[in-house]
Amino acid sequence: MLHAIRVSLRTRLPRAMARSAAALLSMAAIGHASAATWVYVSNADSQEISVLELDRAQGVLKPVQTLNVGGTVMPMTVSHDKRVLYAALRSQPFRVVSMSIDAASGKLQKLSEAPLADSMANIDLDASGKWLFAASYQGGKISVNAIGKDGAAGAIQQLVQTAPNAHAIHADASNRFVLATSLGGDNVSSWRFDAEKGLLSANEPPLTQGASKSGPRHFVWDKAQRRVYLLNELDASLHVYGWDAARGTLKHEQSTTTLPPGFTGKPWAADLHLTPDGRFLYASERTSSTLSAFRVDASTGQLKPLGQTPTEKTPRGFAIDSSGRYLIAAGQESHSVALYAIDPATGALDKPARISVGKNPNWIEIVDTP
Repeated sequence: MLHAIRVSLRTRLPRAMARSAAALLSMAAIGHASAATWVYVSNADSQEISVLELDRAQGVLKPVQTLNVGGTVMPMTVSHDKRVLYAALRSQPFRVVSMSIDAASGKLQKLSEAPLADSMANIDLDASGKWLFAASYQGGKISVNAIGKDGAAGAIQQLVQTAPNAHAIHADASNRFVLATSLGGDNVSSWRFDAEKGLLSANEPPLTQGASKSGPRHFVWDKAQRRVYLLNELDASLHVYGWDAARGTLKHEQSTTTLPPGFTGKPWAADLHLTPDGRFLYASERTSSTLSAFRVDASTGQLKPLGQTPTEKTPRGFAIDSSGRYLIAAGQESHSVALYAIDPATGALDKPARISVGKNPNWIEIVDTP
């Protein structure tokens, strides 16, 4: 009798385990199937945002929605919980539009509008998600807006005058410091940030000065917060700075260029992004309509140029998806975006899949939803 019970348990237990495993696999498959990646493209001249779906399996972009926002829409940013998209309108009245993101469809629905202090070239959130930073190229100023508990942008909290042509503004991971570029002043300003009050105050030293007429534009920190990569618009140079996280200061370490060999035109660099694993950095240059690739040394942060890839005409903005497998570039004059597969070993960009969007596409945000 005991032998029979043992045999029965041995035969039934694997079947039960198999059924449980199958159920788990089925649940995982359902969860994977429901996950989606949405791409948001701001189209300045047609005053609309294109919503696309990134199908990673097929390597294509699929149209989902076109939302008119009633103004010259350019810079955007996404709430940390991926529920709200913020877009700055650079036509009067200057304002930021808050839109809810439907996780199931990716579609946008307007929540509210709030005033901005000027025409803003860049917006971003602090690490807490309670404050919206903005930088004004035309006005030479930076500002802070409050974010409400409902996720919608609200009133202007602070307005600070800077050197001419402020262009980008971002907080470090600690949320203690904020950097802002001044294209006209050829500098990067450093600010202490009070995240409780939403107030900026000048750091010491307040400025990192660049070369004359270099035009500091966009910048990114590496994930480890050891370095800052800065792209200059007017000479298309790319700088590597060491980041002192305790003091909020920069120290120059390397300079290179984003221009292709034999370039003879007027430089007009635009955007830069690191892959999520930090192994590759890309930068766009509008006069040559190219994307430059660089390999990042894991220990030193130094950049090794890998060459250029022709892309959409006048590539002002681009973005890299969270998997690091795809880069999406917008062409201001082609009125299209291009999707590139990234070779994980070499960083090379594959032949693009293109899709038409609105007029003057210039900024891209990518959002994963469960």
